[in-house]
Amino acid sequence: MTIGIGGAGSKIATALNPDATVINVSETELGKIPEAGRRILASLHHAGGQFRGSRKDPEIGREAFQSLRRELSQMARGDLVFSSTGGGTGNGITAALIEELTNLDEEIQPSQKTQFALILPFAKLEPAEFTRNTIAILGGPVSQAIDSGSTGNIFLFSNRLKFESRLREDRFNRMIADSLSVFQAVPEKNDTLGLLDGHIDYEDFAHYISRPFFNHFTYFDYNPSASFAGQLAANPNPLLLPPESPIEALFLLEVPAGGDPTAFYEILEYFAKIDVSPVYSVVENPERTKPFVTVSLLYSRKPAELLDDFNRISDEHTQAKVRKSLEQHIQLPKLEVNLREHAEREAKQRGAGEDVLSVLKRLGKL
Repeated sequence: MTIGIGGAGSKIATALNPDATVINVSETELGKIPEAGRRILASLHHAGGQFRGSRKDPEIGREAFQSLRRELSQMARGDLVFSSTGGGTGNGITAALIEELTNLDEEIQPSQKTQFALILPFAKLEPAEFTRNTIAILGGPVSQAIDSGSTGNIFLFSNRLKFESRLREDRFNRMIADSLSVFQAVPEKNDTLGLLDGHIDYEDFAHYISRPFFNHFTYFDYNPSASFAGQLAANPNPLLLPPESPIEALFLLEVPAGGDPTAFYEILEYFAKIDVSPVYSVVENPERTKPFVTVSLLYSRKPAELLDDFNRISDEHTQAKVRKSLEQHIQLPKLEVNLREHAEREAKQRGAGEDVLSVLKRLGKL
């Protein structure tokens, strides 16, 4: 089963699985996703939030988590949770859920580890609140989850492609869902297609996705006569944040009917050079006209390092606000006034002689 939290998370979850469970604090937003298998309204103590949502405030999401704490903690076991890190509902409920899983006294079995697909904002063009919320969840709950090993794979998707390519939201959501479908199809292809070498069954795959690391997966047509390292570098998944040096890896190589299965040795040699022993499988796919490879890289780069760009852009936003505020502060020129000269000029205009000067002297102005 798949779970979507918040507006963005719910839309992507149902794009991947129409029977997904979706969760929101806003009854209005929940009603916009009628195709979900199950809809859960997270309760708040004040009724306003039920219609207005979390308004970019993660604390409202955290409060709402308490209304479904036990149910969601059990429901998420072994599932994939979609959530946006920028908004209030997705960020707040997801952060609280990760903390709940991290602080459990019991050890979570691999088959019960929860995977998270987090949608990060494109800080350059999205509200500053989204950036601050993302910094908070990645530097806090997500960092703790990686250190504790309490979750499964964490996929860090980015809105960058959406904004730079000016994609419609529904199309972008479909791209994420379709991309994940390619990766999730690895054990099925291993099971249904002719096995030529290696082995990745459902149990192997389940163990791999239970690992508490960030997952960057990609796929492309593979040219056996060219360097695999060069092809991998040229074909990152544009929907995900760029990967770091992998700790673990997995790949599935599909060759056309009658194709050369030994092409996988070049891939193995690449991983051997970086001291990684990948889980792999080679299958024959008669629908392919060229070799096709699906590759997954697991890495544990600290969220603090991942947040460099977010922190930099957040600082730039703050500096811009300060600069604009200073520019709007108008400094009036200093005006030097000689009261005697003005008094004499005024006296002449009125024909009052020394009367004006006398009055000013008595008042102590001169």
